[in-house]
Amino acid sequence: MKFWVSRLVGAFALILTVSAITFGAMNILGDPLFNILGPTAGDVSNPESVAKIEAAEAQFNLDKPLPVRWALWLGDFVTGDFGVQFSATGQPPVSDLIAERLPRSLMLLVMAQTMAVIISVPWAIWSAAKANSAVDRTSTVMTFLLIGMPTFALGIILKYGLSIRFDWFPATFVANDPFWTRAWQMFLPALTLALPSAAVYQRLLRTDLITTLQEDFILTARSKGVSKRNVLFKHALRPSLFSFITIAGVTTGTLIGGALVVEQIFRIPGLGSAIVEAILREDFPVVLAIVMIVTITLVVLNVLIDILYSIIDPRVRAS
Repeated sequence: MKFWVSRLVGAFALILTVSAITFGAMNILGDPLFNILGPTAGDVSNPESVAKIEAAEAQFNLDKPLPVRWALWLGDFVTGDFGVQFSATGQPPVSDLIAERLPRSLMLLVMAQTMAVIISVPWAIWSAAKANSAVDRTSTVMTFLLIGMPTFALGIILKYGLSIRFDWFPATFVANDPFWTRAWQMFLPALTLALPSAAVYQRLLRTDLITTLQEDFILTARSKGVSKRNVLFKHALRPSLFSFITIAGVTTGTLIGGALVVEQIFRIPGLGSAIVEAILREDFPVVLAIVMIVTITLVVLNVLIDILYSIIDPRVRAS
């Protein structure tokens, strides 16, 4: 019980800390009132401008101290009220923007993570089974190339080669198309995100598999005549998955960061493109909402990974 309580308390504290730092930075480094009203915010000699300034301050709680504004914003966020975008009309609400963009980003990330796992696990098993061979050395070179290549470069190469040059995949994403059409349009962007992650997973799982294959229980299984296939899949794979599960959760943050670039390259109107647009126009409520959603997602994923890890290896709960 202490294990679960400590993880949940730590997760809650982290979310609160990120929200406070992000909210403070957004309000201290910029001028929310100017972003809402534009030049009108500086025209304090005009009674009409003053009236607009006072109305905006009341609407966005800008007339209150920063800690009070943070508490009010946090209370609204918990209830699902993300506020409105910074503009003279205050439209559309941030929640509408999130509801429109979030499913596309989730589709991209789920497809990318699924692809990365599907690619990396058999790849790692194959390399471990042929450790130090020409096949394994070639595989190592490929993984280093994929890990070292920037996401934007890989995305441009794949888009030009497979979409523009050969027309094997759609070059853009159309939000109003049917689901399966959108999934097909999302295949190449997801592959762009998946390949570097698959390379990381492959390196880690290959190393763990090679180490596990040297353990006494594996040697015992081999001495009893267990086939090489069964040794790999039934005896060596599960104990080698501990680090794999952990790194899969950690790299979710990398996938989200890469999605910012991939959504721009393939013109996918998701959260990545939304936060880029919001930062450029200093739309603080949109930035805050997306940062919090990403933070909560990462924290929840890591808590779930801790739980899964403790189920696989009960010794973790005792630590």
